[in-house]
Amino acid sequence: MSDRSKKIEAQQREMPEPYEGNRPIPWLVITIVGALFLFAIAYIWATYQNNPPSYGDRRTAADFKVAAPGAGGAVDGGQLYTAQCLACHQATGQGLPGVFPPLAGSEWVTGKESLVIQIVLHGVTGDLTVKGTHYNGLMPTFKDKLSDAEIAAVVSHIRTSFGNSASKVDAATVKAEREATATHLQPWSGDAELQEMR
Repeated sequence: MSDRSKKIEAQQREMPEPYEGNRPIPWLVITIVGALFLFAIAYIWATYQNNPPSYGDRRTAADFKVAAPGAGGAVDGGQLYTAQCLACHQATGQGLPGVFPPLAGSEWVTGKESLVIQIVLHGVTGDLTVKGTHYNGLMPTFKDKLSDAEIAAVVSHIRTSFGNSASKVDAATVKAEREATATHLQPWSGDAELQEMR
């Protein structure tokens, strides 16, 4: 058998080379894709609403700006709370059950003013009992972020809001507390350290 006939015989044993046929996309697929595309456009057009922010949670960008102290040196504690604390403790001061403790009716907030100032200055980590419920998390420190006047304003806000009726604090008290614990570099260790300060 010659080489040529061997090659022909080998080629006949092989499957033919694949090729792309002239088969268009089925009309059913084109119809489904087109219908989905038109539905998406109609859905976006029908549901897009350029509503004013007041239709949402009634806060605007201005609510998140912290006002500079005015002529009398007053700082708005409510604005500071909105900017710094609201994400965890919520607008109602109720926190998130099992995650972030409430400020409303909290013994830590309405107790000694020095205690809540220390919590805001240095933060808290680990197990903390609030209103009989245990929380285990981390509250950030604000001693390097907020001035004495700002801490006094936000502490006064939480002590007099959410149904709390404790006294306000002033910047001089915050300054004294800051100086008294200037060497304390870590967050307070929850109940273990804070119970001794009550």
